Amino acid sequence: MTSCLMKRFLLILFLTLSVPALASDPAGEPAAAPATAQPLFADVEIEARLNRLSRELRCVVCQNEALSDSPAELAGAMRQEIRDLMKAGKTDQEVLSFLTSRYGDFVLFRPPFKPVTYLLWIGPFLFLGFGVLVWFVALRARRTHKSAPVTSAQLAAAARLLEDKP
Repeated sequence: MTSCLMKRFLLILFLTLSVPALASDPAGEPAAAPATAQPLFADVEIEARLNRLSRELRCVVCQNEALSDSPAELAGAMRQEIRDLMKAGKTDQEVLSFLTSRYGDFVLFRPPFKPVTYLLWIGPFLFLGFGVLVWFVALRARRTHKSAPVTSAQLAAAARLLEDKP
């Protein structure tokens, strides 16, 4: 994870230092602004779908980072693969099916509810139920436990122990 953060920092530093150099032509004059702003990618709808879908997917390199946020090279390749599948007319569900067949359920932040993942989905509730049961049994045992009255023999033994101490 620190490797991803370091790469991000270096990328931001590089971009920050290189933007002023790119803003002027070799003669030193500022570059003219384009007449109309061109979209970064040709199909805005596909990019919107890609951004929405890549927030639900896990980067297999960074593991706990969304695919949309990951600077890893494999994450870029995965985003391009998703883009190509969408351009080929695949639905979001078909893209997810393709990625899970290739990388497994690990690539999903919300894995499906199936026999392999039952414990993952039900486990927290089982642990909570077990904790409540233990707490309830402990409280009940505490309430029903009655201490026996202290006998005179026990009091005498305690007194002798106290007298023997220097």
